[in-house]
Amino acid sequence: MKKTMTRLADGRELIYYDLRDDAVRGSADHRPLDPVSTASEIRHDRLLGDSVAIASHRQGRTYLPPADACPLCPSRDGRATEIPAADYDVAVFENRFPSLAGDTGRCEVVCFTPDHDASFADLTGEQAALVLEAWTDRTAELSQHPAVQQVFCFENRGAEIGVTLGHPHGQIYAYPFVTPRTERMLASLAAHRERTGGRNLFDDVLADELADGRRIVLDAGHWTAFVPYAAHWPYEVHLYPKRRVPDLLALDEAARTEFPQVYLEVLRRFDRIFGPDEPPTPYISAWHQAPLHAADRGGFALHLELFTVRRTSGKLKFLAGSESGMNVFINDVPPEAAAERLREVASA
Repeated sequence: MKKTMTRLADGRELIYYDLRDDAVRGSADHRPLDPVSTASEIRHDRLLGDSVAIASHRQGRTYLPPADACPLCPSRDGRATEIPAADYDVAVFENRFPSLAGDTGRCEVVCFTPDHDASFADLTGEQAALVLEAWTDRTAELSQHPAVQQVFCFENRGAEIGVTLGHPHGQIYAYPFVTPRTERMLASLAAHRERTGGRNLFDDVLADELADGRRIVLDAGHWTAFVPYAAHWPYEVHLYPKRRVPDLLALDEAARTEFPQVYLEVLRRFDRIFGPDEPPTPYISAWHQAPLHAADRGGFALHLELFTVRRTSGKLKFLAGSESGMNVFINDVPPEAAAERLREVASA
């Protein structure tokens, strides 16, 4: 992998990750861009104990442009984009419309491929491995930011999820606080350790799923994918490395090498859940990494959670009163049935 750092016309950072060591990244951004102006602030909710980012400047962000106006495609003669180069492997840049900026953290965009019409599932193993390297490198860099407490790499895929750009890409949020979901995991981790005399919750969850077997989707040498016992979403898969590590940086070489084939297989199965004539499955793919300064950081388990809001052909799972009002999910698809379906659509 070759890494090249440069700047866009308004001063935002742009990083190229290339498969070839001889790649040259000298293209400059000549767009007449105004300096980025953000009004992001973090407000604490005294009742719930969590935080909300207020970011009014995001109202003007680009929304579902046509393919010939996509800002994530490589630049062409007469059409300059966020990527000045005529081609790229993986590119990462500071979001022009960030939810978090400055003292409130940082938001980055990760472009997986220059192919506008592709998806992550279309990548080769080599390309997927490069994305993993980019996620890992950005986690390392953002962890040095003085305001950052937690680094979150994720992908929103599909209009049903609410994406504003159709080009295959993900994002990285570097939060100045520990997210509520992670706080709950850490609390459960501590309670389980106390209740069981020192056992690790993540290890026990994975062991229990492997012993039960009904919800296992894919069990490889270094990774296990399963539908959780209490899945919130119609089709939800958790992907764990078999050797517990707190973050992407701690993955060993064997796990890194195997990850592309395992993850790509899971994504391709997701696109086959509802049948061959259905549109691509919308999903959110979210890496859960340990907060940087958690007291029991070593006990936290890096894992990826992948889920779709589509519950059956042509129908979505909406977060209605119970889910949105009380955070109590109601799942129409039994986790065992979801896992069985994801095994049925395995690649030949």
